[in-house]
Formats: sequence, C-alpha cells, structure tokens
Amino acid sequence: MKNRRVVITGMSAITPLGLNLEESWNNLCRGLSGISVIDCCDTSKIKHKIAGLVKNFNPEQYFTKKFIRRTDRMQHLFMAAADTCMKDSFFEKMDRDIYKLSVIGSSCIGAYRLFEENCKLYFEDKVNKITPFLILNLASNVIAGDTAVKYEFKGPQHFLQEACASGTKAIGLGLRMIQNGEIDAALVVASESGIIPTVIAGLGNLTAIADVKWNDCPEKASRPFDRDRSGFVISEGSGAVLLETLDYAKKRNAKIYAEVCGFGATTDSSHSIAPNPDGIAIVKCMENAIIDSKVKLKEVDYINAHGTSTQINDLIETQAIKKLFGDYSYKIPISSNKSMTGHLLAASGLVEAIFSAMTIIDGIIPPTINLDNPDPECDLDYVPHKARKKEVNVVLSNSFGFGGVNASIILKRYRE
Repeated sequence: MKNRRVVITGMSAITPLGLNLEESWNNLCRGLSGISVIDCCDTSKIKHKIAGLVKNFNPEQYFTKKFIRRTDRMQHLFMAAADTCMKDSFFEKMDRDIYKLSVIGSSCIGAYRLFEENCKLYFEDKVNKITPFLILNLASNVIAGDTAVKYEFKGPQHFLQEACASGTKAIGLGLRMIQNGEIDAALVVASESGIIPTVIAGLGNLTAIADVKWNDCPEKASRPFDRDRSGFVISEGSGAVLLETLDYAKKRNAKIYAEVCGFGATTDSSHSIAPNPDGIAIVKCMENAIIDSKVKLKEVDYINAHGTSTQINDLIETQAIKKLFGDYSYKIPISSNKSMTGHLLAASGLVEAIFSAMTIIDGIIPPTINLDNPDPECDLDYVPHKARKKEVNVVLSNSFGFGGVNASIILKRYRE
C-alpha cells in the first residue's frame, strides 16, 4: 500500500499575520512582522512584553457562546482552522468508509490559559466556580474528538504533543496512515495559544525567548541567522490541512495544492532543550525525508527552515544543511517564516508546511526579515529582507523541538 500518493486538498491558517490563509500569506510575502506588544494580559510582573498575537479573532463567528465559555482559546483556534480547511476542501464523504477518515491534532501546551484561570479561582477560595469542564479541556485530544464528531470522522484519532515538531509530525503521521491503507483521509490540525504571563515568565527564565531590549521594537525581535539574535518570540495561531489519497481527490475533482511525498523523524538523545551540537540527528532527519520522497538532493528548490532566532538552533541547522547538501547548500534558497510569524510552537510546523505549499503554487519564496547583520557562521542564502520569485517544485520543511524531537517533510508540485 506504500505506493498510495497523498495530496493536500484543503488548507487554512490563522496567524499573527492574518485571520485567514490569504491574508497571512500575502503579509508573509510582503515581509511584514506580526510581532507586537502584548495587550491581551497583564504583563506588569514579567520582563518580556512582546509576542505574536492573533488580532481581532472573534470566536462567535464560528461557535456558540456556550461552547466559547466552556473552552480555551487554543480550542477555538483549533476548530476554526479545521472548519475553514474543510470548507476550503469541499470535502465529500461520498461512498467512503467513515472509519477510514481521521482527525489528527497537535498542541504543545494545550489549554493552559484555562488551566491558569481556574488555578487562580482555587487560590482565591472560589472552588465552586471552577469549571466542571476543566479536565476535559486539559485532555487536549478532546478537541480533536469534538472535531471528529462535527465531520463524522470515525477513523483512528491521534493528538501529538511533541513540542515544536508536533505539527510536522502530525502531517507525517497522516501521510504514513494513508500510504499504508489504514485510512483514506486525515484532517490534520495544530493550534497554540499560550500568551499568558506564567508561560512567558517561564520561557524568559529559561532564556529561550528574545531579549527584553526588543520590547520597544517588537517587529525587530525575531531575527533568524542574524548575529544579534537572542531567542524566539512566542506566538499563537493555528493551521489545518486535509490530506487524502490522490485517487480519491481525483475522483471528486478536488483542487490539489501539493503532494506530500516524504517524511523523516529522529531524536537527538542529547539534551532536553538544546539540540546536539554535532547536528547529526538533524542531518539524518532531513536525509530520511528526502530518501522517503524519492527526490534527489539537487531537486530540492527551497528549504523552509526551522529558523527560530536562537543562537544555537540557527547555527546547528545551518551546519546540518551544509553536511547533507555539501556545496549545493549554497545554491538553495532558505528562509524562516518565524522571522515574521514568531514561533507558533506546535502550530509552527503545520503552518510552515502550508506556506511551503503556497511557495510551490505562487512561485514566491518568503523572505527572512531582520537579517541586518548576518552571522558569519550562518553564511547560506537566507533570502534576506525581500521575497524572491522563483519556480519551486520541491520543498524541504524542518521542525525541531524541546526533548530533541526532529521532523522534516517534503512537499512537491503535483503532477500526474
């Protein structure tokens, strides 16, 4: 069954750059930053005051007030992305076996905002006001179950919490399940909304996020591969793709955005936070995806980098690309969407896969902004400042996360 081809027939994105895919993609290509001063919570007790916020998102456009009251913003973004994706795909179950239709979800920290709010009620001796739906919300997979209910997808449900590689690994899981004949289609969704004081304080104390000197110019804070990079900028948002077999997509005359043809995953087994300095597991991860896709190294037209704007990650990813591609690494355009979106944690890889598909469709490579003072050790072509027009047929998209998890996928232009 491994020869079953898998294509993307629906996509949606809600990001700091826009409330939908079109707006997000256009602003990404324009080189706009979605990073701003935090205005959704009290930051008076924390030092870091910037993030990538989804502005003007109104859950009432999608859900009842009852659902909104009982659930977390992460879940609102999750189901809104799923809903938009399904509408975009014009998906029809037709004569399909509903036990071969799956929802695969992912989130890094889940419904943490709701958790914090209810903890506050407990410590204020307002135990009777703690929501009876707290545990349902903390079991993050329940939102994937709610999504499955809505669309009557009764196939195996999965929910991945594998740090910043979660969204990419969710796509990889969907790819494998379809290739192997376990399912025929997968709605893959990733969502994150952790812009709250305790999360930001924790990341700040971990020295993982951008230095406080960027509080006064947030749009400059995320600067992958730049000499002055000091950490990532936490963001919120969601993305969704519908994966299905090529045969089914053709049968219903679906529009096809791109083909997902390769997936690789490894573990550093080195450190809970920092990637292994030798970068070998990252090299192997990318190599596995390329081998799985059956494309050649020199057929890769563009690399959508993990590019977090942390000192060690950007350096090691650069070195890993050089080790795998050799001299050809200097000829491949590479860019980091996170320079504009910030880091959407679990949702980052999925949203970046969507942007990778758009790169193939539109022939536009988004830039890496804020690359004002290139790091001499990061000396590849990072498409600085301005988007570049280029025919792109094959994209490698990378995601690496805490716990040493690495994931890479290959997307290519659909051809008969």
